[in-house]
Amino acid sequence: MLLLLVAGEAAYWRFAAERLRAGYQEWLDGLAAQGWNVASGSPSISGWPRAATVSVPGLTLRHAGPAVPGDLEVAAASVTLSVSLLSSDDLGISLTGPTHIRVADTPDLVLTAKENRISTPLRESGSTTIDVQAKGVRIEPAAGGWQATAGLLNGRGTFMDEMRVGEVKAGEVKAGSPEPAATFGVSAEAIVLPEVIKWPLGARISSLSLDGVLNGPLPPARDITDWAKAWRDGGGSLAITHFTLGWGPLGLTSSATLALDDQLQPMGSGNGRVVGYAATLDQLAAAGVLTKSAATAAKAVLSLLAGAGGESDEPSAVDVPLTLQYRTLSMRQVPLVRLPELDWPAH
Repeated sequence: MLLLLVAGEAAYWRFAAERLRAGYQEWLDGLAAQGWNVASGSPSISGWPRAATVSVPGLTLRHAGPAVPGDLEVAAASVTLSVSLLSSDDLGISLTGPTHIRVADTPDLVLTAKENRISTPLRESGSTTIDVQAKGVRIEPAAGGWQATAGLLNGRGTFMDEMRVGEVKAGEVKAGSPEPAATFGVSAEAIVLPEVIKWPLGARISSLSLDGVLNGPLPPARDITDWAKAWRDGGGSLAITHFTLGWGPLGLTSSATLALDDQLQPMGSGNGRVVGYAATLDQLAAAGVLTKSAATAAKAVLSLLAGAGGESDEPSAVDVPLTLQYRTLSMRQVPLVRLPELDWPAH
């Protein structure tokens, strides 16, 4: 009886592994049909008795068609696909060794992580959800010169099928907004920025989290500038439902709604709770991000809003409305900083 159970499990594992390998080949065929060039070593199967696993050495994807604007190349030392034999609802993907990423004429970047896992449901549900978990993340140019790291990185994105975004079927007209194109969430801890840049609040970010909703139908991505115009004209917007940041003396919690103006520059409004604003403004002024007069005016306004008086050992804190218009970030109509122009490339 025991031998029959073992033989049955081995047969099921073989079936699941071969099915996973066939699914991988179908994915490659789909990419090729979209104009991608794909190269890799021969896949191998393993994982028994817990999982069906397909390992692919030397996987390289090169964009050669209109599916993605510009040139794109991703080369992974090894990719492992796995499905648990106990719960076959999710596909797990992990990268082993360095992964090279090159976009157009930008330098070749190398991405590594001590641990990483990408998972996505295998069952169709009208949307695609991707979860990313990684520890010890590091990115740097292949030629060296700088590096950025994160101790912990988590991300989750849900992308609606194109036919469900912004469409209302006949006879189903209801009050309310169409489904968003995507929802997403990202969190990271122990971030170290490239030290070749003099960051006004220091090179270390203790924590960052961002949750948002992308609204508006997404047009085909061929020309980036035309894509941005079409998204804007279709009522596209980005709602930041929750954003937190701990960076040097600054503690920030905020929410905002952003869109693109007639010059394709970001605009919007939001609210934020700022902790440590006095020390933050002093550092920004010392770094030349703000003029000393702008920093002094901002501290005066924030102190009035906070009702601050006298000395305290606690960091200064205040709730404040923010607006972004004509590339100027303002607080209560007090200009804080002029942002650089966002230059949309043709491809």
